[in-house]
Amino acid sequence: MKTTTFALAAVSLLQLASAQPFRVRHAHQHAKKDVVVTVVNTVYAAATAGPNVIVYVDGDGKPYSTSTEGVAAAPVSTAAAIVAQDVQSASSVAPVVVPSASASAASSSTSSSSSGFGFSYSPYNSDGTCKTQGQVTTDFNAIPSGYGMVRIYGTDCNQVTTVLTAAKAKGLKLFAGVYDITQVSTEIALIVKAANGDWTSFDTISIGNELVNAGSATAAQVVAAISTARSLLKTAGYTGSVVTVDTLVAARSNPSLCDNSDYCAVNCHPFFDGGVAAAGSGSFLTTQIPTLQAVLSNKSQRIVITETGWPSRGDTNGNAVPSSENQSAAISSIKSAFTSSPSNVILFTTFNTMWKKNTAAQFNAEQYWGFLGSCPSG
Repeated sequence: MKTTTFALAAVSLLQLASAQPFRVRHAHQHAKKDVVVTVVNTVYAAATAGPNVIVYVDGDGKPYSTSTEGVAAAPVSTAAAIVAQDVQSASSVAPVVVPSASASAASSSTSSSSSGFGFSYSPYNSDGTCKTQGQVTTDFNAIPSGYGMVRIYGTDCNQVTTVLTAAKAKGLKLFAGVYDITQVSTEIALIVKAANGDWTSFDTISIGNELVNAGSATAAQVVAAISTARSLLKTAGYTGSVVTVDTLVAARSNPSLCDNSDYCAVNCHPFFDGGVAAAGSGSFLTTQIPTLQAVLSNKSQRIVITETGWPSRGDTNGNAVPSSENQSAAISSIKSAFTSSPSNVILFTTFNTMWKKNTAAQFNAEQYWGFLGSCPSG
């Protein structure tokens, strides 16, 4: 694995402000049990970035979950790697009571100022090309009121600027992201350029998404990137939260990811557990959170679920059945479980992502996680 030492004088931030955005895509991984992770090819509608598919199989070699991982280079033609992971089964940990939002308030940063549930958004057309400002605005105009924050994953497609503009118009906070931690200084420069000295609409900036769970980086490498990003952002006048995002399972096995973040940010999808019906999604999350909290240095650290949801179409995964009715039931269950702390949940995702590729290994559901259905702008 290529490693990079992250060190850059503050003056470099200004020199990089005009750098071009990266053609990368959101990647999310899910691990439930002891798994074998196989990296294989996939084909998207656009050839702008060659993503990989991460396929999770159980001890019998049966696939039960996959995800995509964007890469900057052209795709390879054969399987790239097999990584074995030992992951503690979530079902082996006894449920405990989730602390209230007030119990975690002492450790939260400016992100506590946002209210309402959050949602994630992807600024890509169905063919994988970048959406214009007008298209992004059209999409946001279709999102009902009551939400407090929008999450994006990277800096390609000028998305920090386009989504920030649309978010401001609706009074939403922005959860921005650095996708590639080997290019942390350049991506931070793009975020700084989009902010243009005004950080009031920025809630959080994440450094990487599920990198440890995917085997793309070690916890130590991610922690180093957080430190570099935090320093660069402080120099630029940002005083909000800086975190990394990984799966709940990966963070539980690597608590330093949370210990070095301003709050603990984790993705957790009941659907990929396979043993949870849609209506049980909320209770699944509230059962899992304390198992993570128990291993943190600060037991009262705020924990935010930065991705969770349910697909409306696809193949059944054990007790998890994709359907429009079940998607509604899952979202309702999640919202009910977090009624007193909605800002601690980001729903995945607003609109169906037709730029992705469905496969049987992904339960043929990868395109259909949008809880608002089809994307208005295409």
